[in-house]
Amino acid sequence: MATTIFNTSLFLVHFNSWRKLSSRMMESDVFGKRRRFISAKYKADDFESGKKLYLGMDFGTSGARYALIDNEGSIHAEGKREYPLYMKEEKMDWIQSWKDTLFLLLDDVPTSLRPVVASIAIDGTSATTIIMDSTSGRPLSRPFLYNDSCPDALPLVKSIAPAKHTVCSGSSTLCKLVSWWNSYDSSKESAVLLHQADWLLWLLHGKLGVSDYNNALKIGYDPETDSYPSWLLSQPYSHLLPSVQAPGTKIGCIKEDIRTQFGYPKDCVICTGTTDSIAAFLAARATQPGKAVTSLGSTLAIKLLSTIRVEDARFGVYSHRLDDKWLVGGASNTGGAVLRQLFTDEQLAKLSEQINPREASPLDYYPLQAVGERFPVADPNMEPRLHPRPKNDVEYLHGILESIACIEAKGYKLLKDLGATPVEEVITSGGGSKNEKWIKIRERVLGLPVCRADQTEAAYGAALLAMKGSS
Repeated sequence: MATTIFNTSLFLVHFNSWRKLSSRMMESDVFGKRRRFISAKYKADDFESGKKLYLGMDFGTSGARYALIDNEGSIHAEGKREYPLYMKEEKMDWIQSWKDTLFLLLDDVPTSLRPVVASIAIDGTSATTIIMDSTSGRPLSRPFLYNDSCPDALPLVKSIAPAKHTVCSGSSTLCKLVSWWNSYDSSKESAVLLHQADWLLWLLHGKLGVSDYNNALKIGYDPETDSYPSWLLSQPYSHLLPSVQAPGTKIGCIKEDIRTQFGYPKDCVICTGTTDSIAAFLAARATQPGKAVTSLGSTLAIKLLSTIRVEDARFGVYSHRLDDKWLVGGASNTGGAVLRQLFTDEQLAKLSEQINPREASPLDYYPLQAVGERFPVADPNMEPRLHPRPKNDVEYLHGILESIACIEAKGYKLLKDLGATPVEEVITSGGGSKNEKWIKIRERVLGLPVCRADQTEAAYGAALLAMKGSS
């Protein structure tokens, strides 16, 4: 795979202007409350000689975060950024928005701590796909987002992949690649596929075409054999496939122009990343089979640590490798983003206080932002169901929270029915974990103990990967 070096000089000029503007902006939390949050606990001078810090970044669906930790896992600084709104041809320009956010987060890390940052890792949304020109480093199309479905490519993918394979879903990375391949008319010889995390990390290390086996799962990579299967390598677009490493593997050192711009050390290592839901699982530090993590952010993702690998694309179920075990689960399009459409943070807090979590809601909803669901039912035509709406907003919110909990319960039941290790305890991460009434509702619906993770942010899990890559 040819290596492309990204010239950031022109972008950094643009970034410096953007940074002046951003200093006057306020940030957004998971449900839209506008604020900026950056905390720093120590200065570099407080460190013993040779002590290092590890930087993790989480690029989620609604914004990005960073966490800076030491060898003991203590957080020394953390912060977040809302994605800036850029429009291109009347559509959101995600490429520019993600790029600006990456550089803003690098600049948000306290200046005094940057010289002791030993390594950086980034997680991104699963199956968010970018097709690049390896010669120019430019995207060849708009990115395919995590929840974009390409049903036009599904029949062809099903004709080459084994039955029930993870790629046999319209939202899989492979379906997105095939859809692009069949619709792009210009030369494809120098094209390369990257996932969101791969692309962001490339901006830092400059070696195009490197991924990790968590992100590569939905393109068809087999983490059990550590290779692409022959049925995939025989396809005409196989030259677009990135090379694959284990998450938290050293790729290279930070590029010189970025290092000098932001003041990071010359030997700062850039490591392979993972998906946002895997990073959230890592942050919770659930290490025993039967332990599960539900991430309640803009969307709902569940991961169960199992001794048995489970795959069934009919239901959007897949397994990620985690050393000698498997993280079995899936990701639904329901979640906090639906709540953001209906309520402010202040309303959510006040209405939640009035909910009795011991009482079941009679309302039966399927809260979605738009048409289409991935898990526990993979149905691109599923319609959102948020009616009838009662006059009382407490009852309405209660019904939505309980309906999301029911979707979560269906997800864990499906994993058990398919042969995964039965769930024994659910740890919660993401913005929704802060809602105590919702936790009580979920305990009742799931019939299991539910607790909040000590560390709830995927950025913390990415920082653990950075630590792994530095060792």
